[in-house]
Amino acid sequence: MNSGKFFVLAGLAMVAVGLALSYAPGLFSWFGRLPGDIRIEEENRYVFIPITSMIVISLALTLILNLFFRR
Repeated sequence: MNSGKFFVLAGLAMVAVGLALSYAPGLFSWFGRLPGDIRIEEENRYVFIPITSMIVISLALTLILNLFFRR
């Protein structure tokens, strides 16, 4: 696949995610609230490390890309 098609597909995917976040904000409410996500809140400091959420997204993207681009 050439780079032009890739950028068009990536742009369409970003538009789809943006529309989903705009019109269905509860759709991604699970993000950052899974067991294993680290939240540290202090008086004037906030640290958020979404380890489990990133693993779930990585697995989902890997499955999707393997389904579409496997030879």
